[in-house]
Amino acid sequence: MTDEHERRWRMALGETEDAGALSDRDMAISAALDALYQDSGGKGAGLGKSAPKVSRWLGDIREYFPGTVVQVIQKDAFDRLGLKQMLLQPEFLEALEADVHLVADLVSLRSAMPAKTIETARIVIQKVVDELMERLEKKTAEAIRGAINRSSRTNRPRFNDIHWPRTIQANLRHYQADYQTIVPEKLIGFLRQQRRITDLDEVTLCVDQSGSMATSVVYSSIFAAVMASIPSVQTKLVCFDTAIIDLTEELEDPVKVLFGVQLGGGTDINRAVAYCEERIERPSKSHLILITDLMEGGDAKALIARLMALKASGVNVIVLLALTDTGQPYYDKDMAGKVASLGIPVFACTPDQFPDLMATALRREDAQSWAATEDIKTVRPGEQSHE
Repeated sequence: MTDEHERRWRMALGETEDAGALSDRDMAISAALDALYQDSGGKGAGLGKSAPKVSRWLGDIREYFPGTVVQVIQKDAFDRLGLKQMLLQPEFLEALEADVHLVADLVSLRSAMPAKTIETARIVIQKVVDELMERLEKKTAEAIRGAINRSSRTNRPRFNDIHWPRTIQANLRHYQADYQTIVPEKLIGFLRQQRRITDLDEVTLCVDQSGSMATSVVYSSIFAAVMASIPSVQTKLVCFDTAIIDLTEELEDPVKVLFGVQLGGGTDINRAVAYCEERIERPSKSHLILITDLMEGGDAKALIARLMALKASGVNVIVLLALTDTGQPYYDKDMAGKVASLGIPVFACTPDQFPDLMATALRREDAQSWAATEDIKTVRPGEQSHE
């Protein structure tokens, strides 16, 4: 066995006594892991619930491990040691590696936070929101703007409106052999028309805020804020459990939106869809993106009938079982199969896929076919649980 193999085995087994193969850094890493993963009766002082001790420990794991591993270890700490109460302490909160899951935890705990902790929580949430906006905003805006109809041709298009195949074809005679390129004399593209309010597409994100949908709520809020900044579409955000919160007027501030969400509680999907239905003015120009695990606590039969009526009226209805980075969604398979039988696409997607999904929806293209090209598993009509 090589020294490196011995080192790795000792680290994996927690054998640090007489461990000549381990450096001081290795010993520190082992101690940080032992503090969390050692049984209470074993060696190691453990973390307990001392904020200073936990904050120092968080600093250690952030030094020794990459961010993705830190997030896993943090989650294990919350699960094993019940550290969610620690989030109520600003000094602890400041030491955490911020990600979308932490935002969901903070949103769910905000009613229990003292005022000084809420301010710290806002700062942490703002940081995550800014990072997500930077990652998702450009792609979302480009996808949605690109899906809006362009009807009038022009020889003076803006750069983003140039139709490159037609421009190249019209300028082939201007090919420059020395430079192996075409110098276009004439640009061909489409002139975006100023669209009247009655021509605008309406997009309603109707989002289940029950506890299991926490990360989907965070991402949905970010996307709603991005889409609300695009004048080509009218965007609404409605969150629900057994109650309904219309956050459309708050979309200029994603952090304010997230603090308006109340995670947890029951689920009345039918009531939420009814609320959205009442506010749809032009069904043929409307898109309802229902983001839920379909665990209906209200009137399931009425929900199916309502979705059927919305689709028949011309509303473009899509059901997302989750909007998260990873993982298979947990959902009501029987209900999902019934919804799919209405001809409504039912599947989960990642935040990186969502902009293209919205572009597909706005073009009124087949979301089911789009999902197939993305290798996304969709729910089959009539699918039932066999558990």
